[in-house]
Amino acid sequence: MTTVGATLGALAVMSVGLAPASSADDVQSQQWYLDAMNAQGLWKVSTGKGISVAVVDTGVNPDTNSLKGQVLPGVDVTGTTGDETDDYEGHGTSMAELIAGTGSGDGLKGVAPGAKIIPIRTALTGIGKKAEKQGDISAKAIRAAADSDAKIISMSFGTDFPIDGGLEAVQYAQSKGKLLIAGVGNGAEDANYIGYPAKYPGVVGVSAIDENGEVAKFSENGAYVDLASPGVDVPTWCDKTLKSYCAKSNGTSQATAITSGAAALIWSAHPQWTANQVLRVMIDTAGRDWPKSTPSRYLGYGTIRPAQVLLKGKGDPGPADVDPVTNKKTPSLSAGTGASSSASASTSSQPPKSTSGGLTSAAGSSSTSSGDNTLWVVLGAVAAVVVIGGGGFAAFRARRGN
Repeated sequence: MTTVGATLGALAVMSVGLAPASSADDVQSQQWYLDAMNAQGLWKVSTGKGISVAVVDTGVNPDTNSLKGQVLPGVDVTGTTGDETDDYEGHGTSMAELIAGTGSGDGLKGVAPGAKIIPIRTALTGIGKKAEKQGDISAKAIRAAADSDAKIISMSFGTDFPIDGGLEAVQYAQSKGKLLIAGVGNGAEDANYIGYPAKYPGVVGVSAIDENGEVAKFSENGAYVDLASPGVDVPTWCDKTLKSYCAKSNGTSQATAITSGAAALIWSAHPQWTANQVLRVMIDTAGRDWPKSTPSRYLGYGTIRPAQVLLKGKGDPGPADVDPVTNKKTPSLSAGTGASSSASASTSSQPPKSTSGGLTSAAGSSSTSSGDNTLWVVLGAVAAVVVIGGGGFAAFRARRGN
């Protein structure tokens, strides 16, 4: 993967290509995806109020203008100096602002500005030797997020290798009713190997698209892509000093955070739904011009379109206890707290998760230009681009699951 720095066990954050913004004053004008999503219209219906999102990352600084009052107590699993509010890279704070920033003081405006952030600081890039001695502690971080009050767990990191105890941690989080979302990685121009946690059954894998709705060249592709979201030219903090924003920031990290924010909007408007139902309507209403039964290896079931749910009332939530991707019942608490019969499936190289079937057809058309019918109105053009450059856009994926 192309990453910001090396990490223990190849564990890395998923942001690339930082270029300084001209000034902090215009950073919101560069959040092109908010207009594309009709965010102003969405916020009249839902701001994400009542929903907390666990950001498993490098820590979250609660004192930026955009995050004041937005960050709840969290957990630090690194065992190093500081706590979950000490962001040693700036990455976690950026992801938190993309999800729930208020935009105050010319800061980033989050997709769900009424939501709250629960920071889970883990050992990713640049935290030092003490954390490295512990090895990969991602599973511990996921469990900490599962034990928090967060409904959504946003994971903008990945590793090529199975996480020790990772599948069991994901199952545990599922058993606690959490919606887990992770970036698929930024190495498509290199090895193109989607890693963990996005590879695990029960985790929503997110790829990155640009302003034209085209899949980013760096965005990894394969059987683990479930949804696509903006991840090109998305402003973030440039570094850990948190002194300036970078406008040309790219990565499936950003796509993951924006997807988490969209999920928070939907869940806030439908608090009685389960994680499975929130995900099902996101899949059901995703923008695509290929059959839902044959997900694309580049964009999965399509691009996120929360306006279809919140403004159009579309999407069938379906059964509360069935994962719409694996098409299996979510694990019980007893299964999630330890190794279960299904826990042995999934840690070899690129095994499938499973596609879903028989869901209500999506109302995703590439021909409409209505503001609340986006993301994205150019899917027909996207398909042409990827067929030429990627050797087949809506290729069948191997079934995920066993």
